[in-house]
Amino acid sequence: MFSDGLSNRSMTTRSAPSKYLPMLLAVAIFMQMLDTTILNTALPKMAAGLNESPLNMQSAVIAYVLTLALLIPLSGYLVDRFGTRNVFVTAMGLFMTGSLLCAAAPNLPMLVLARVVQGLGGSMLAPVPRLTLMRVYEKSQLLNAINYAVMPALIGPILGPLVGGYLVEYASWHWIFLINLPIGALGIWLALKVMPNIKGEKGRFDMVGFLLFAAAACALSLSVEIITHPGALLFSVLLAAFGAAALWLYREHAKRDEDPIYAGHLLQVRTFRIGLGGNLASRLGISSAPFLLALMFQVALGFSASLSGWLVAPMALASLLVKPLIKPIMTRFGYRKVLIGNTRILGLLIAAVALPPANAPLWVWVALLFGIGLCNSIQFSAMNTLTIADLRPYQTGSGNSLMAVNQQLAMGFGIALGALMLQWFSRSSLAGGNLHTAFRCTFAATGAITFVSGLIFVRLHRSDGQNLVEAKK
Repeated sequence: MFSDGLSNRSMTTRSAPSKYLPMLLAVAIFMQMLDTTILNTALPKMAAGLNESPLNMQSAVIAYVLTLALLIPLSGYLVDRFGTRNVFVTAMGLFMTGSLLCAAAPNLPMLVLARVVQGLGGSMLAPVPRLTLMRVYEKSQLLNAINYAVMPALIGPILGPLVGGYLVEYASWHWIFLINLPIGALGIWLALKVMPNIKGEKGRFDMVGFLLFAAAACALSLSVEIITHPGALLFSVLLAAFGAAALWLYREHAKRDEDPIYAGHLLQVRTFRIGLGGNLASRLGISSAPFLLALMFQVALGFSASLSGWLVAPMALASLLVKPLIKPIMTRFGYRKVLIGNTRILGLLIAAVALPPANAPLWVWVALLFGIGLCNSIQFSAMNTLTIADLRPYQTGSGNSLMAVNQQLAMGFGIALGALMLQWFSRSSLAGGNLHTAFRCTFAATGAITFVSGLIFVRLHRSDGQNLVEAKK
């Protein structure tokens, strides 16, 4: 099976790992994180430059996220066939090309197409170096190598909003994409110097399953994205029906195929099934928050782009600071209590964004978003570890891949849903023509969705995740 991008296939070559190899993964993740978080802060300025409404800019975000979700399953297959270094260098080149096209885009449709090109490369940037580390390091060294790579990369989400705010305020929005070029050049240089070109067994790839799953994901995402366009309601319904049919066809295909891209037995694992559902449902509200916040601060409250970046950055800072506390929290309360309680607290905090008036002191926003960042970090760590906790060794590769795809799709759905509700409220009599009121209604609704999603975790047993807690003692 080639869907995982993290499988432990036999290698045609094996070389001693360079001590700089983890740095390559750090550069790749840092660039991706920076690119993702830098964009939200810049959207209002980009909208002005492209003669678009800021409320219609979600397509630029969704196109990238959806492309990532669709192509992640290909990473393992491409690496096995062409080698880690060849795939990574090509992916980085595509990402840089897409970034250059984004900077040159004259309108929103061209920007969306350029973001798709970016996504073609971005889908391989993190999986390929991670897979390389897994194949060249012994298990006893692997955890330290990955931790070394990931910790510097966590700075990306903190710097992203700040860099994006200052670039669009003092330069132009084009620079949020052009900044990827020197970072990408560093990544390619490092790859050519320290990355081995490891290949695996050239086995069979489930192309039929891949195309059916991709068609379902695209159709369902686009049905939510275009529903607000004038006269698009019928087409949106038809897309949703097509997506549902493609998903059903994939399910039937997976039952018959001897090696499907995502095996049906994965969903027979109860904690995996609950984890996927909880990931999807809770991320609908969580994923829309950064997108909506950057728009609200600049479009509705009139804050500068740089101030907006400073206000959003505490979310990422809190996520980083709480990491050492997650293990004691999980040990003390258990996965079931944490996920139920934290999801509900998170829903209340997101809904609370609707409470401060337009002239609220800045410290109110900082404190509120810092709290959301704390809960986000706990939520993601708990959901992700529990989802794969009970998978058998032969299921972990495919399960990891499906979880990653599910997360990206949830982000796309969440942003589309948030934008859909914002546009609906902005036209509704509830807002009375006041854009800030429309944002407040949207946050109240997304918070309610997050709060209700906590019901999914009620189905967990008290002992679920106990093996993870014991393993960490």
